[in-house]
Amino acid sequence: MLAPSAGGLRVDAINPTVELSATERRDRLRLIRSDNVGPRTFRALLDQFGTAHRALDRLPELARRGGATAGRICTADQAEAELDACRRQGLELRAPEEDGYPPRLATCEDAPPLLVIRGARATLMRPMIAIVGSRNASAAGLKFAGQLAHELGEAGFLTISGLARGIDQAAHRASVSSGTVAVLAGGHDRIYPPEHVDLLGAILASNGAAISEMPLGHEPRARDFPRRNRLISGASLGVVVVEAAHRSGSLITARMASEQGREVFAVPGSPLDPRSAGTNDLIKQGATLVTEAADIIQAVGPIMERPLPLSLREPDEELFAPDPETHDRAQIVALLGPTPVSIDDLIRISGLSPAVLRMVLLELELAGRLERHGGGMVSLV
Repeated sequence: MLAPSAGGLRVDAINPTVELSATERRDRLRLIRSDNVGPRTFRALLDQFGTAHRALDRLPELARRGGATAGRICTADQAEAELDACRRQGLELRAPEEDGYPPRLATCEDAPPLLVIRGARATLMRPMIAIVGSRNASAAGLKFAGQLAHELGEAGFLTISGLARGIDQAAHRASVSSGTVAVLAGGHDRIYPPEHVDLLGAILASNGAAISEMPLGHEPRARDFPRRNRLISGASLGVVVVEAAHRSGSLITARMASEQGREVFAVPGSPLDPRSAGTNDLIKQGATLVTEAADIIQAVGPIMERPLPLSLREPDEELFAPDPETHDRAQIVALLGPTPVSIDDLIRISGLSPAVLRMVLLELELAGRLERHGGGMVSLV
């Protein structure tokens, strides 16, 4: 059964943790801040070369073999400057295998290699339920979101959301005293919307936390919000959508939750209110209908009893592939196109070893020619 921690709070299944050295943290920051290195590429590079330092050494060569000159590589001085700026603002950069990194987010294949954290690190190790919904929410929707967040907090769960207007802020405000986590689309010094700076201050003053994968100074853009949404769903046991119109960003969060193996919950609404069209559709598609917090607590109980997989595996010498032959690289490029294809299919059709294929894909990605998608799918840019 679920075990309470000190103070009666629920605890989540937590992996054994390690502490990065200062040098490894700096090198990982350099790697993720370099051109054409996203979370999935970062993970592939670390799996392939074992350490960020070795991966950085190989970036220019890999990009050249992929058909392009190397992009900008973050320097040690630039990384140290960012780390110093974070320390001055009370921010920490934590890796998936470290304490303070939300355990369930660490299991995602596109988990941020370094998460920028502000607030109570221990809070982020508690089980979280995401509550999201319309920015232009109804009074009833705002009231119910707050009621859910309050009751979940009383049951020992954290509320996690995106600090947006509407449902997000109602959920945050109702769970300030019990603990809540704000996920930012921009840097920690670029809060959006700006009128929620005071709300974020209240969250942090009450043992809550804020997380972001973006560097200081990064202004959130439209494309950053779906990236933020995957953190909301990935860190949670499940996502509750209170109100969402068709084509809502909250439905993107629900889709990501489903892809990540998280529970999806939806609050039913009037068929006459367009703000409930998306949630009613989610229920038709199999989302769990929610009318009270007990519906959520009952559904996630069994999930919490299952241990979490480790986020990153130790380097395996069998992963290290020799440099691919020119004809192997040409064969892979010929098989790729703008339509995503699974890596497993590429291995089967090409007849190449998985290690050689991974190396070719890394080369193409670092040259800016490959895009990775969820579910092990890739395509040419």
